[in-house]
Parts: sequence; C-alpha cells; structure tokens
Amino acid sequence: MGNNYFSDPVVFLIQVIFGTYALVVLLRFLLQLFHADFHNPVSQFVVKVTSPVLKPLRRIVPGIGGMDIASLVLAWLVKSLELGLILVVTGTGAHFISAFFWSLPELLGLAINVFLIAILIQVILSWVGTGGYNPAASLLYSLTEPLLRPARRIVPVIGGLDISPMLVMIGLVLLKMLLLPPLQMLVGSPFL
Repeated sequence: MGNNYFSDPVVFLIQVIFGTYALVVLLRFLLQLFHADFHNPVSQFVVKVTSPVLKPLRRIVPGIGGMDIASLVLAWLVKSLELGLILVVTGTGAHFISAFFWSLPELLGLAINVFLIAILIQVILSWVGTGGYNPAASLLYSLTEPLLRPARRIVPVIGGLDISPMLVMIGLVLLKMLLLPPLQMLVGSPFL
C-alpha cells in the first residue's frame, strides 16, 4: 500500500472542512456585496458561522467602500491554510508560503463556481416551482439578479422563455477559462 492510502483521506477531510468554511466566508462577502436580506435564515446561518473569526479580524482589516474586506481576507487565509495543509500532508516539497499565492486563483474559481451553481439551482427551481417563499431561493435571487439583469437587456424574454441564465453561465465559464489559467501560471500554481 502506497503513501496515498493514508494521505488521500486526510486531504479529502482538509478539503471538506477548510473548503466549506472558505465557501461560507466567501458567501458572506458576496451576500453583503449584493445587499442580500440578512434577516433571511440562510444569511443568519452564514453570519453566525463566520462572525467569531471575522469580529477580531475586522479590527485589523477595515472595510473599504462598504465592502467587507475582512471577509475576503479570511476566505483567502482559509483557502491558503487548506492548500498549505495539503502540501504538508502530501509531502510535495513545496514551500508552505506558496499556498498563499496559489489560493488566489482557487478563490476566484470558487467565486465563479458560486455564481454558476446559484444560477443553475435558480433555473431548476423555476422549472419545479416552489409554490411559496423559500429563503434559499430568495438569496439565490439576490446573488444572481445583478448578473442576470444586464443579460436580460441584451436578450429579452422570448415567448416566455428566459435564456439570460444560459447566456450568463456561458459568460462565466468563458471568464473562468480565460482568467484562471494565466493567473495560475503567474503564481506558479500546480493546479493547472
């Protein structure tokens, strides 16, 4: 049995724990950026999970222009810690400090994936019809509407069919394909 027998499960746990927390912190930044309803139960969960770490960090990292920069810094630090721990567990020989640079494109990719998945879920919910107020659907709308609204101006609803989600998703995938590889090469990321 190779070295991967023990390291793979540990890497998986690191990715689940730190990756999920980085996602929740990034969601907090995005929900605040797009003025989502913070009385929403899902928003309250995000706030309660992230506040213990963000409150002390905000003393060091102030907001800029109404943006919660501390949330972005925390997401970056958590993603960096995740990648650094993976380096240690896998014994790749790379410097732990490299994780701080490698985490930048990873965080950007995560943000783009948040929008892709949010739009996809919103489209699916529109097909099945929830039949009432859904707190998660409300937050999805808050996240996606700033992207979908301009797309609807370009391609209006045709015969009751709104293809703006498809247009935005294509744009997001193209953005990911065009931005991430050069950024990954710039920081010397092994995740190409």
